[in-house]
Parts: sequence; structure tokens; C-alpha cells
Amino acid sequence: MRVLITGGAGFLGRWLCASHLADGDEVIALDNLFTGSRHNIAAFLGDGRFEFLRHDVCEPFHVECDRIYALACPAAPLHYSRNAVRTIETAVVGVLHALRLARETGARIVVTSSSEVYGDPEVHPQTEDYRGHVSPVGDRSCYDEGKRAGEALCAAYARQYGVDVRVARPFNVYGPFMSR
Repeated sequence: MRVLITGGAGFLGRWLCASHLADGDEVIALDNLFTGSRHNIAAFLGDGRFEFLRHDVCEPFHVECDRIYALACPAAPLHYSRNAVRTIETAVVGVLHALRLARETGARIVVTSSSEVYGDPEVHPQTEDYRGHVSPVGDRSCYDEGKRAGEALCAAYARQYGVDVRVARPFNVYGPFMSR
């Protein structure tokens, strides 16, 4: 299988690269290194099944692939608040470009969203039918609303174009290779 991972030099992307390489897949990591790091993928650079593309998902891209993981987006408040406009662009335009590629290639796409789509939830734990308690203009809205819009794009592409879309909402992940 040929796998594209946007945000491939980031924390979660790095682990997906490692997992797919261990499974014998070809992996293309696409990242602009805004919060990702070459250090995270250094161990893979000598592997003939691994390719690194320094590219910003806000610009169109084309890669032949069977599966796409759309992970590109600053996730920590320290990072996404540095450039709120760029954060929401990455969360929306980056996902749009990945969805377009999935449609063109017939690839399955897994888009990472966030528990932040719930905003400041009034219900714990959140169930899939909980719609959240969000502020579209708050300090965190560039990330929260970007992820919500990204999920809306996923649903629209699945309904309108039949794109094979999965949405994952990782909650509070941390560990080695995470940016500080």
C-alpha cells in the first residue's frame, strides 16, 4: 500500500510513518515543518520506501496513493495561537486539498479532528451525538472551528462524492517526539 501522511513529521504523523513502514508499506510524509521536525523522521530517511516532501497543505498537492492520513495542523495552544489565521487555513484548506486528492485517486482518507470540536463541553464524557458548547470567536476558535469545518467538509465529500472518509478525534495524546 502507498500511504500519504500530511503532517508526517509531526508527533502523531511520525508514529503513523513508523507503523506503516513496519507493515511494509510505502510512506510519503508531507510536512511544512511549522511544528513538525526533521528529527522526528530522521530514522526513516534512509529507507527506500519512505519519502519526505516539504510542502504546505494550504497549497494544492498531488501524490499517487491508496490511503491518506490528514494530520497537518498545529495542535497545541502555544503553536496555533502564534498564527491563528494560518491555523484555521490549515485545518480547512489543508483538509479540503486532502479530500480532493482522495476523490481524484480513490484513496481512503482518515482525517484527524480533535476533542476541541466540543469546545468547553458541558457534558463529560462526550458522546457522538453531543454537539458541544463552542465559541466561534474565542481565543481557541481558530483551532476549534477549523476542526469543526474540516469535519463538515468530510461529511460533505462522503455524501456528495462518495469519498471513503474516516474522522478520528484523538483526545489528550502525548509522548516521545512531541513538539514542546
